[in-house]
Amino acid sequence: MDRRAFLTRSAAIGCSLAASPLVTPVSFAATPGESRLVVIILRGGMDGLGVVAPYGDPDFAALGRPAPVFGAQGGAFDLDGRFALHGGLSPLIPMWQAGELGFVHAVSTPYRDKRSHFDGQDLLEAGVPHTDTPLPNDGWLNRLVQTLPNATADTAYAIGSDPFRILQGAAEVVRWAPEADLFLSPQALRLTELVMQSDRAMAAALSTAFTLASSDGDPLAFSGSPSEMMAEMSQNMAPAKNRRNTGRLLADYAAGRLLQDARIACYSLAGWDTHRRQEADLPRALRQLSESVLTLKETLGPSVWSQTTVVAVTEFGRTAHFNGSQGTDHGTGGAMVLAGGALRGGRVVTDWPGLAMAALYKGRDLTPTRDLRAHLAWLLHGLFGTAKSALERSVFPGVDMGPDPRLLL
Repeated sequence: MDRRAFLTRSAAIGCSLAASPLVTPVSFAATPGESRLVVIILRGGMDGLGVVAPYGDPDFAALGRPAPVFGAQGGAFDLDGRFALHGGLSPLIPMWQAGELGFVHAVSTPYRDKRSHFDGQDLLEAGVPHTDTPLPNDGWLNRLVQTLPNATADTAYAIGSDPFRILQGAAEVVRWAPEADLFLSPQALRLTELVMQSDRAMAAALSTAFTLASSDGDPLAFSGSPSEMMAEMSQNMAPAKNRRNTGRLLADYAAGRLLQDARIACYSLAGWDTHRRQEADLPRALRQLSESVLTLKETLGPSVWSQTTVVAVTEFGRTAHFNGSQGTDHGTGGAMVLAGGALRGGRVVTDWPGLAMAALYKGRDLTPTRDLRAHLAWLLHGLFGTAKSALERSVFPGVDMGPDPRLLL
């Protein structure tokens, strides 16, 4: 069986094979300097008004949302007399008190009105203005890497099985999917090596993949028929069922790479599309985010954490009012979550628009008062010294960075 036949036959297990370490090697970004950046995409549209509730706004009560409950175990936490942190992020309160957690509110990408997850996420990752013309094939993190002197293939890592537009582009980036785990017998390993040896690039990728696959201490081993092997591959490459552990797993791997040559890592967390029973579903997503951030801090250690910034962004916010199913629908303005030892935290940064009916965007959504891309650009400027001209023209074309929000120490 030659390499083409191997790949053709393997396609039967589904598209997740493309992200397997057996086929796709890991890719990170290594940059000069010691600053680290972790970008977490919150897929589904996080409700910024629920996560960082503006309870001090006189019009908040009229929205019909539950009022923050302070004092109870796992309840809301008063951030500054204006905003309350959802109890699902209560494990991060010590970070807020230490100045290592912050939020940016009433922001969004230039995406407006169509409210499609796919389109919104594509625009978020592309980092360009909203347009009806096709988006570029590359993403803003990849364009950033292209501006960094002496960046290597180990500079940026895309972690997870999802295709990441944010890291696609001319700069070389590796992807790793932690849920892909394959067991092969020694005979099968040797056969695979012989099949691939005529293609140097494929052989090198395979060698890296086998090293990664066995790095958790479990030997690569499988005994059974070819059909059983394919079934095992399909089962192991299915999306992880235990979503609570996903955030911790992704963060642990990202931190391990950031302790080495990598300086940029990106992964996504799902579960933010809260159309129904938001008060039951949102806490689960927030716990996953909390676990992910805490894992990054613990694994990186104090020295590297002090040089790290974590930014969690989402494709759009959600409606100001609850719907009939006690959830929220796709909206516009939302919030960013920031963490890290390099952060000037303990603040909710916002040009707050208010929640009166006349102040809401089209009478239904929180009005965004600043482009989310501007805050990202200022983070990149502070972390990597990227010139404002490059940020406004190449990394985030068309963005007006405006005044410096001083997000970093």
